[in-house]
Amino acid sequence: MSNYLVATIKPWNIEAFHRFSPQLPGNWHLISSRDELTEALLEKLQPAMIFFPHWSWKVPDSMLQSVPCVCFHMTDLPFGRGGSPLQNLILRGLCDTKLTALQMTSELDAGPIYAKTALSLEGSAQQIFQRAAPLVYQLIEQIVTKQLQPKPQQGEVVVFERRSPLQSELPQTADANQLYDFIRMLDADTYPRAFVRHGNWTMELSSASLNANGELSAQVRFIASKTNEQSGANA
Repeated sequence: MSNYLVATIKPWNIEAFHRFSPQLPGNWHLISSRDELTEALLEKLQPAMIFFPHWSWKVPDSMLQSVPCVCFHMTDLPFGRGGSPLQNLILRGLCDTKLTALQMTSELDAGPIYAKTALSLEGSAQQIFQRAAPLVYQLIEQIVTKQLQPKPQQGEVVVFERRSPLQSELPQTADANQLYDFIRMLDADTYPRAFVRHGNWTMELSSASLNANGELSAQVRFIASKTNEQSGANA
């Protein structure tokens, strides 16, 4: 019976592994930290494939060449290669996308494609990631059970730029709909949330909602800067 590895660091993908992997053929092993993914482990398990639902580090070329590695990108490739796909899609006003399973190569997001499935971009980033997690295992099941062969990408290549945490500051010129999208696209665990600066305070915004009258509301978390904390301590 073949061995398969799933390498992921996000809690929603780890939960999905425990929920769905028992239903898949073969022996499944979870890798949830960078240090676990070693050549020694590959030598021991001899995996048929490695799946990367969400991974923050470059996989060595030697590993890509020794075993088929599959990642999952939240765009209809080749549109949207590159970083921060969810945020870049929402900033472009898109309401839905494709979750693409592709073979990993030395060129980022440029490998041949195994399969795609539709994914809604409604709700917060957290809700979208949680919605995508079960879809990953639907794609994995197709790849493993049907022994899919990846096909080269076709179409115009559009590359997204990875966003930095500083770009999470709320824009000063935006309407209510744009602000709602901006807050929700950053609203997920382990992600830098939308924020506003006020003096020595940073206000993080989450749980945004927009009612029928166009009124925007959000939860605010006040974070004191070190300067402000020191001033309070000396008062």
